Amino acid sequence: MADEIQFVIEFTATLVDYADFNPDQDAEALREAMKGLGTEEKVIIAIVANRTRRQRLKIEETYKQKYGRDLKENLKSELSGDFEDVVLAMFYPPAEGDARFLHKAMCGVGTDEEALVEILATRYNNQIKDIKEAYKAKYEKELEKAIKGDTSGDFKRLLVILLQANRDETFAVDRDLAKAEAKLLIDAGVKYWGTDEAKFIEIFCNRSFPQIRATCYEYEKLAGHTMLKAVDKEFSGDMKKALTAIIQISDYAPIYFANRLHKAMCGVGTDDSTLIRIVTTRCEVDMGEIKKEFEKTYGKSLFSWIKDDTSGDYKRMLLCLIRDD
Repeated sequence: MADEIQFVIEFTATLVDYADFNPDQDAEALREAMKGLGTEEKVIIAIVANRTRRQRLKIEETYKQKYGRDLKENLKSELSGDFEDVVLAMFYPPAEGDARFLHKAMCGVGTDEEALVEILATRYNNQIKDIKEAYKAKYEKELEKAIKGDTSGDFKRLLVILLQANRDETFAVDRDLAKAEAKLLIDAGVKYWGTDEAKFIEIFCNRSFPQIRATCYEYEKLAGHTMLKAVDKEFSGDMKKALTAIIQISDYAPIYFANRLHKAMCGVGTDDSTLIRIVTTRCEVDMGEIKKEFEKTYGKSLFSWIKDDTSGDYKRMLLCLIRDD
C-alpha cells in the first residue's frame, strides 16, 4: 500500500536575486575595489553577499570580458584567511564547490567524516553525479576511489552506496514496506547477536527520506523506543554519526543543519570549514528555516552566535549571507 504524504516544504532562502542587478557595474566596482594599494573589502562584501549564484556567474563572465582577468584569481590574490575562503566559495559552481569541500575533508592529517556524510546524504542523485564528475575533472581521481582510500569498514560501504546516487526520490510512502522494514531492523539490531549492519546501510542509503521517516515511526511503535536510540545503542563511531545524520535529515533537514552549525561554534575554537560550507550552500536554499530551528533549539539567534564567534570581514560576510530578521 503506497500513499502520498505531505513532505514538500516551502523553504526560505536568505539570499535572493538582487533587484537592480547590473553585471557591468558590479564587475567595474569589483575591479576598482582590488586596484592599487589595499583592497576595499566592504565593496566586495556588498556585491558578493547580495547576488545569487546565477548573478555571480554573470558578474564573473562580464569581468573576464571587460578586463581579460579571472575574477576568482584576482580575489584570491587580494584576500586571505577565512574571508578569502567564504568569498571564493560563493563563486564555484555547486558541484565543483562540493567536490572541493569533499577533497578538503579528506586531505591532510585525519578525515572530516561528518563533512563527507553531510554532503553525500543531503544532495540529490543528479547533484551527486555532478559532484563525481567535478571531482574527477578537478583532482584527476575518482571520488569513490578517494573515499575508499580514506575510510574503512561499514562506514566506507555506507559512503560508497550513497555515491551510487540511487536513493528513491519520490514522495510516495509504502506503509506496508515501512512496517516490514521496521521489523527487519529490529531483527537486525536488538534481536540479532551483534548487529546486521548491512540491513541498516541498505535501507538508510536507498530509501526515500519520507519512507525512512515512516519506517522510523513504525519502528518506534514495534520496539517501544526510537530509531535514534536504537542506533545509539547498536552502533559507534562514524557509523553511528552517519546513521544518526540520515535519520535527522529524513525528519527535517533544517534541524540537522542547525545542529551542525551549533556544533561548529560551540566549545573551544570554531570549525570554520563547516560554518563556511553550510552558510554558502544553504543561504540560497533553506537558511530561513535553519535560522528558526537554531534559535528554537539553542535559545539564541544564529545571527547573534556568528556575530559573537567570528570577527572582521569574515564575520561581516557571513552575517550578510544569513541576514538579521
